[in-house]
Amino acid sequence: MPDKETGSSCIEVREDDLSEISPEVLATLLRDHTTGKNIFWATHDYEALGGEYGYHSEILPELITGEYGKVIRPRVLKSKENQTDRSKDMAEVFTPSWICNAQNNLVEDALPNDMTWQDYVRLTCLEITCGEAPYLASRYDATTGEPIPLEKRIGLLDWKLRMVSNHTECEEDWIVWAQVAYKNTYGYEWQGDNLLLARESLLYTFIDYYQSKFGERPAESNILKIAEIISWNLWQMDGLKYGIPGHDPTEQLGGGFMDMLYPPAPEERYCRIFDWEKQEEVIYAKLIKQ
Repeated sequence: MPDKETGSSCIEVREDDLSEISPEVLATLLRDHTTGKNIFWATHDYEALGGEYGYHSEILPELITGEYGKVIRPRVLKSKENQTDRSKDMAEVFTPSWICNAQNNLVEDALPNDMTWQDYVRLTCLEITCGEAPYLASRYDATTGEPIPLEKRIGLLDWKLRMVSNHTECEEDWIVWAQVAYKNTYGYEWQGDNLLLARESLLYTFIDYYQSKFGERPAESNILKIAEIISWNLWQMDGLKYGIPGHDPTEQLGGGFMDMLYPPAPEERYCRIFDWEKQEEVIYAKLIKQ
């Protein structure tokens, strides 16, 4: 669908649309399991909109819906000035889909030839500093904004879901294996707006493949379950320190602003993810140091 304002193809997910599915879906995609709060902006880009859009402020549903429904936009739809500023400040550069495809192909070429489709779906993959997560789900080209047809998508999760669709027939089996695919797909990002865009992209990828397979939108309960998995598996983190962006979890509490926001002991301020096989929370830094 053409975007009337930009003239480009409309590749945005509207937060209002998520709320229409269920307010709980949007609330889940905004959740941060390390802090027990919502993900926060972690960028100065929105501060002109008011105090609630400050760097350390949580992203709340009312700040990005209704009349504020176009506050968060994919990088390609942001102003050139804003794109340049983010590249300078955060080294934010989004990769064309053809490069993502070439690099993902290198991963697939290295896999054993005798791997079963179930083993393929169970493969653990992680996109570091994921931005809008083009290596995981390629609903659109991150540099041009052009939508990518389902059959041509090249994200690692796209390949997994295509495998699921090719090897299952009934809805129950498809849902089970789609959840396995999501439980083994991870990514982390510093900036809250990018993280939300990535989470939304992965959620709508689930809806896209389900609709292609069964000709209708999945049940709200299934959408909500995938949103829950995504909220754990795509998380907000400083990839160098393994903690909340802008805060070193190894530092002693000193009564500063971030300490007032996140008062637990240092180890508890390391980012947490979920081990779906063991059904327990884990500290990501401990996985790296093993």
